[in-house]
Amino acid sequence: MTIFPRNRRQSAAASAAVALVALATLAGTAAPASASAPAAAAVAAPVTATPSALALPRPTGPYATGRDALLLTDHARPDPWAPDAGPRRLSVTLHYPARPGTGGDPAPYMAEEEARLMLAQRGLDDPAWPGRVSAARTHARTAAAPAPGRFPLVVLSPGFGTPRATLTGLAEELASRGYVVASADHPYETTGMELPDGRVLPCAACDAVDAQPDEAGRRKVLAAVSTGRAADVSFLLDRLTGPRPAWRHAWTIDPHRIGMAGHSIGGNAAASTMAADRRVGAGVNMDGMFFDPVSARGLGGRPFLMLGTEPGHGPGGGDTTWDEGWTRLDGFKRWLTVRDSGHFTFTDTPEIGEQLGIVDPGAPLSAARSTTITRAYVTAFFDRSLRGRPARLLDGPSPAHPEVLFRRP
Repeated sequence: MTIFPRNRRQSAAASAAVALVALATLAGTAAPASASAPAAAAVAAPVTATPSALALPRPTGPYATGRDALLLTDHARPDPWAPDAGPRRLSVTLHYPARPGTGGDPAPYMAEEEARLMLAQRGLDDPAWPGRVSAARTHARTAAAPAPGRFPLVVLSPGFGTPRATLTGLAEELASRGYVVASADHPYETTGMELPDGRVLPCAACDAVDAQPDEAGRRKVLAAVSTGRAADVSFLLDRLTGPRPAWRHAWTIDPHRIGMAGHSIGGNAAASTMAADRRVGAGVNMDGMFFDPVSARGLGGRPFLMLGTEPGHGPGGGDTTWDEGWTRLDGFKRWLTVRDSGHFTFTDTPEIGEQLGIVDPGAPLSAARSTTITRAYVTAFFDRSLRGRPARLLDGPSPAHPEVLFRRP
């Protein structure tokens, strides 16, 4: 695991070069070597005088997509990272299948201050970039009328220090294919979470990681992040599927078909949540170290997908927690790794990075292939696990995706 100090100062050349190298690793994030290549190794293309607008790829499913937002407060639990701040709060984005032709304009990608803080933490100080990233074009429309029917729910949890917005492309894709998707920002665990009143919560959990004297201490804090997110998700499910739901369109959710996927520590949190909450019937870990180990009792026979980098998350690779976790998974399971990928391949970062003129030689997989692979395998897994649909893509190697390796240790 590579640890990057949060206050690390980049030279001007390195700042331009590192650019969104996959929105590089925060302190404590489980990034394989390919995701943390030396900053100077990345190459930044010249910026044109009139840069084009950034945009996420269009979803491919049959549904139009809507988008809504919630700020939820868990009055039964003080925030573990900032107890003086009061009860735990979650900022949640809902993507859902919508009636075509309804709703307003597509929502912006993220708040500009959130984008500025995310970029600044990585040493990316170009004053034009926060506005461009914030305004990146999405495809889900605000206030869209829901499509008729009840749909499975998928919860998405982002990487440590990374805003939930970086999973927007996957959320839109799943919604277009008939899922309600709840993406959660866990407060004080991201570079900045903006509240409706304009206040921005800092990354207190990052400070807690930085304060540890050694690797064992950092891992202990990050395990607490994962188990804390499990409590967050259980609370979120209560508010979405309970008797008095907080979301106006909660009737579209089928409470008996719930899955969870996460990137980096969000992927660890998927396993932590399944160990703590039987309502979550399937999980996906996208390139996250199991700081909180998979339960020795297994996950009650529920399916789980491990989707990671090659070779960093292959059997016997740099992250031995995957080898241990694999032996404990006791339901349908797949261990897939992707050639030429990096830690942030499974997020929006490759798409945003390429459009900003950034390439990462340590993760040469193109943005188009990164997006296609992530969408295809995550959707196939949830279609099989939550809908009982055939998923031949999970049976073995596919000529359409030669970068994806099936690992059977």
